[in-house]
Amino acid sequence: MFRSVVIVGRPNVGKSRLFNRIARKRISIVHDQPGVTRDVISAEVGDGYTLMDTGGLGLKEGETSSAAIIAASERQVGFAIDTAALILFIIDGLEGVTALDDRIARRLRQGGKPVIVVVNKADFGDEKADHEGVMRLGLGDPIFVSAEHGRGESDLRDAILARIGMPPRDPNASIERVKQENGRIPGPICICFIGRPNVGKSSLANRLLRSDRLIVNDIAGTTRDAIELPFEFKGRDKKMHPFRLIDTAGIKSATKLASSVEYFSRLRSLDAMQRSDVVFLVLDAIDGVTHQDKAIAGEAVKDRKPIAVIVNKWDLVHETFKKHGGIDGAKSERDYREKYEKELFNRLFFTPGAPLIFVSAMSGFEVDRMLNAAVKLHRTLDKKLPTARLNETLSRLAERTPPPAIGARRFKIYYATQTGNRPFRIKIFCNREERLSESYRRYLEAGLVKEFDLSGCPIEFDLVGKPRGAEVDRSGWK
Repeated sequence: MFRSVVIVGRPNVGKSRLFNRIARKRISIVHDQPGVTRDVISAEVGDGYTLMDTGGLGLKEGETSSAAIIAASERQVGFAIDTAALILFIIDGLEGVTALDDRIARRLRQGGKPVIVVVNKADFGDEKADHEGVMRLGLGDPIFVSAEHGRGESDLRDAILARIGMPPRDPNASIERVKQENGRIPGPICICFIGRPNVGKSSLANRLLRSDRLIVNDIAGTTRDAIELPFEFKGRDKKMHPFRLIDTAGIKSATKLASSVEYFSRLRSLDAMQRSDVVFLVLDAIDGVTHQDKAIAGEAVKDRKPIAVIVNKWDLVHETFKKHGGIDGAKSERDYREKYEKELFNRLFFTPGAPLIFVSAMSGFEVDRMLNAAVKLHRTLDKKLPTARLNETLSRLAERTPPPAIGARRFKIYYATQTGNRPFRIKIFCNREERLSESYRRYLEAGLVKEFDLSGCPIEFDLVGKPRGAEVDRSGWK
């Protein structure tokens, strides 16, 4: 069973850099601007525990952080401390112990949880550290580290394991065994919310978790890191399904990034999408499908991820029709929904068959349908496509709509076979791979999605052109 270790400290002492160092992943955004980390960020460490990064305690109100956001951030730190088996209290070794460090130490002593004091930025050697100030905190002997350069990392890892009573383990052996037995590593279904800023991604995450674990604020851009949270869900099949939820920052257009923080936040969101099993593309029910929504959907398609399209804030649509007579151009709520759906698939034509779910994070309307859709998509990704039926389907599609002529000749399929899953990989032996146009590739993909009920699942074609004088059989060209 995984235990939790939480990193706390005042702003800008290197908590996120140390988190990334121990997790061996670039998850938390590292920046010299205080207050960049706001939510609790977590990662499973190979040594057998969950590591959590937190926002800085004692952050001052300013242009980038309102009083409401600061208060919410500190509540998240309190949540992390309450659930932790061990606390890493980070001190800035260059600045020494401050009055704010003293106040945090007092809070930790009152909590009664095990604490390791970690003096960061100790690249210079222990002799320059504020030993007297650190010992005055009353939390025991410190460990000196440099999160940036790795100094003291091994000592800190050993100390963590000793304090939580877990010996080091080698996870690679069990992972390889599972790979050999099942072909892939079993585990929770990793879902990811993506979308423009302020479409309600964190509100949906909170609704799924039935808590206020994530900071929700009407200021666009409140979430900056990608936050991973485990939970379980009882599906339509009456079984409990483990999930891991990744809530991401809103993905802005690359041309509209106002700061380096927003740039790295965008990178974290795109990386979170790559680590997910199922992607939830969140749209705004009132705004409709924007150019940026289309660009974000394109990123998910480019990563060959299964997609479910989530239209959030449907409560606002319902209220508008009930109290204000409706929305321009729509006769009724049903009429508005039908027009929204038609416009959506006209613009997002490259997501064939993606489940479309109208929800409200505020009221909880249809939220469970998202997770049932994720379970179905996750299962569908393991389907095996019978070779004979696959070839029959491709042949029928080509007869119904022949490929366009490129030059003097058309694209021709000789034989096809499935070679992989997640995404579905189809190897196609053809006359010339360069003759498959993008529009005809989408036509074939949509036909296969419909024939094999692969709605929302990506398909990747591996084209193998015909060598001169070659013939094809089930093993390929010969």
